[in-house]
Amino acid sequence: MRAILVIFLAMLVFSCKETKVKSVTMKEDVSVLANDSLNGRKTGSTDEKKAAEYIAKRFEDLGLQAKGTDGYFQKFTFKASKNPHQEAEFTSEKNDSTETGENVIGYIDNKAENTVVIGAHYDHLGMGGEGSLYREGEAIHNGADDNASGVAMMLHLADSLQKKDSPKNNNYLFIAFSGEEEGLLGSNYFVKNPTINTKKVTYMLNMDMVGRLNSENTLAVYGVGTSPILKQTVNANAGDLNIAENESGVGPSDHTSFYLADIPVLHFFTGQHEDYHKPSDDTEKVNFEGMELVSNYIFSIIKDLDSQKKLPFKKTKNESEVVPDFKVTLGVVPDYLFSGKGMRIDGISEDRPAQKAGLQKGDIVVKMGDYEVTDMMSYMKSLSKFEKGQTAKVTIDRGGELKEVEVTF
Repeated sequence: MRAILVIFLAMLVFSCKETKVKSVTMKEDVSVLANDSLNGRKTGSTDEKKAAEYIAKRFEDLGLQAKGTDGYFQKFTFKASKNPHQEAEFTSEKNDSTETGENVIGYIDNKAENTVVIGAHYDHLGMGGEGSLYREGEAIHNGADDNASGVAMMLHLADSLQKKDSPKNNNYLFIAFSGEEEGLLGSNYFVKNPTINTKKVTYMLNMDMVGRLNSENTLAVYGVGTSPILKQTVNANAGDLNIAENESGVGPSDHTSFYLADIPVLHFFTGQHEDYHKPSDDTEKVNFEGMELVSNYIFSIIKDLDSQKKLPFKKTKNESEVVPDFKVTLGVVPDYLFSGKGMRIDGISEDRPAQKAGLQKGDIVVKMGDYEVTDMMSYMKSLSKFEKGQTAKVTIDRGGELKEVEVTF
């Protein structure tokens, strides 16, 4: 009998070792979420649901408490807008014209007074359609950078914050948001229907497109003005990163929903690229070494802020409210990480004014007509001065040499 018991216990120990959850890398998480089998994770689709279930399983394996309204899930019903300039609407009535998204929410309870929210959206564009910059018909938009990278980094941080030497003076709420591409639906819904007391949220961290760190190690950090201490903390922990900081708490990602609820925010972003909202945003183009660098940086910020009490909130200038209207476009992807004088071009659209004028990736626009271009805002203000069909002389800096080209809008 004793021998049988020893054998049984040995088998049990062996079984536990076999079923122990192995560590999952950020590359593995991105590879799963950006796989063709999920057909681009369109909000409300069965494929987005599969992605949600994967994230919930990862939360469970990491030992996070379920903090949704149905286990790890928080469902919301919305009516999608046919008009790309009009936001989708939440509704309590479910019918043929409505769709259901779901946030995935996990929690580390350190029995602390305040909570840090760490979020990233996991939905993308599905097969394309509104929002896609691909013009050759339907194709799977895998969104490896946008935003499988952010979700993978969130999971990596959840793992790091479980370790013995991790900061313990705050609780941590992890949210994978649905419906970001439809108009920040998931984050908006959570803030209006929170599953924790949001008055006890000290700050929110958002990761959206953190998978393409460039050779200059430039990371954009938005929201540094939303609490007095954030700018100092962001720069003090930079290490090998070059930080392009922005004061505003408002931007086209989920941190905005929290900022509008008077919660300090930081949004991390490695920059726009030619694969943005196209089928070519795939796993093999992700810079995973860069992701490690960014994740470690965010962890150091969390650690640095751990000794602080609840951060005071500060309103910032809403730059989106002062963006001028313009009737023309140059047809370029600006380099949002460029901190020099002018607007550096990061990509050229086919058959648009910039390409027809011979502009190239890397060119820095310093003047348009009579208007000086010193940064993104002055670039947009300059654009607002031109009409369709008008021709203007555009001055560019190409490799240190100034050139003048004629552009017809």
